[in-house]
Amino acid sequence: MALVSENIIKTAISHIQDPEIGIGVVDLGLIYDVIKDEDKVTILMTLTTPACPYGPQLMNTIKETILGLRGINKVDLQLVWDPPWNPKEMASDYAKDVLGIW
Repeated sequence: MALVSENIIKTAISHIQDPEIGIGVVDLGLIYDVIKDEDKVTILMTLTTPACPYGPQLMNTIKETILGLRGINKVDLQLVWDPPWNPKEMASDYAKDVLGIW
């Protein structure tokens, strides 16, 4: 059985888009850290704004996607606000291009 790496986890959730912006959470830089310890994954993430109406839905989709990976039995998804999300520093080049940040 192949082990699920942190890279595989990020790839698995990269298709999950912020519903308002239409760009993936990984490209937006909303995923701060992915920590895998045996069958448990801890995700440190943020949202574009604390008032994001899609936050619970987005977090649930991320959690369900990770739990769908072979060998993962627990996901601890931690919502953090420090550091504050800054797309100029945290977004991928692709996201910056789509958002017109240059």
